[in-house]
Amino acid sequence: MISVAMCTYNGAKYLPEQLKSIADQTVSVDELVVCDDRSKDDTIEIIKSFATTSKFAVRIYVNEQNLGSTRNFEKCLSLCEGDVIFLCDQDDRWRNDKVQKQLAFLNARPDLDAVFSDAEMINDDSEPTGRTIWEEIEFDRARQQIWESGKPHEILFNGFVVTGATLAIRKSCLARLMPFPTHVQDLIHDAWIAMVLSLENKIEFIPESLISYRIHSSQQVGFGNKVEKVQLAHRFKRDRKLKLVPLKEKANKLHELYLLLRALPFVPREKLLKLYLSQKHFYTRAGLPESRFKRLTPVLSQLLRGYYKFSSKDWWLPAVGDLFE
Repeated sequence: MISVAMCTYNGAKYLPEQLKSIADQTVSVDELVVCDDRSKDDTIEIIKSFATTSKFAVRIYVNEQNLGSTRNFEKCLSLCEGDVIFLCDQDDRWRNDKVQKQLAFLNARPDLDAVFSDAEMINDDSEPTGRTIWEEIEFDRARQQIWESGKPHEILFNGFVVTGATLAIRKSCLARLMPFPTHVQDLIHDAWIAMVLSLENKIEFIPESLISYRIHSSQQVGFGNKVEKVQLAHRFKRDRKLKLVPLKEKANKLHELYLLLRALPFVPREKLLKLYLSQKHFYTRAGLPESRFKRLTPVLSQLLRGYYKFSSKDWWLPAVGDLFE
């Protein structure tokens, strides 16, 4: 049995296009489960209208109170009855063979619990931007090879590359994943699912764009807001305290993630070593003294141990910044 878990919130503008793409799949799903987070537009009316002509069951749940993205997906996934569940955003568009491709992949790999894919990026007018999400997050062939070599968790320790809208998972794995944590910044439902399953080597990818992923200003989560890189001219002018704030935040996030994963009895401790070292590295950087002379020893120590690779693939840039800024 195949389920689609769709969470909605004021999605009326793009919802018809997404619903049509689910209905047009070459392999039909068995049910669409919708959890609406108290939309104020015509979202529910659109879904009810779709349900009257749908060839598969459509079950609609309206939350008593606004749950937010992660808690809403947790509820939606728990209500799905399918053996395989496809996570679905309200504003994207599926390629018509998405279900067929991902279901065939999981059927051929009974050892896996999840599979994700790339996605082409589209704008408000459903036009391709010419980019894919993997290009945007630099999940290139080199990083894919690290993933395939049995170290997907090391990719995810440095940044989340699995987009929930492309995920298909087995319902049987949810007992190990729920409840989803909500107290760690940026660790939303798809990031948590991917992280835990990667530590078990139970998630793989299909290197194709199986959905069109919409980029727009009103989306709750996604690629809409990118952090601008600090320009060289500003590095020596900005307040040093402002430089240290994001380093402390990064260290805290990694530390909280480490504690969460260490508490899972089925996660091998040795796989958490680089996460442990990474959070220590960022705490070291965040605690460097004001005096450039006194920074020299800890910075060189981090350099010699190769820990600046946790900060950037261009490891020498943050090292130089820590010495002189």
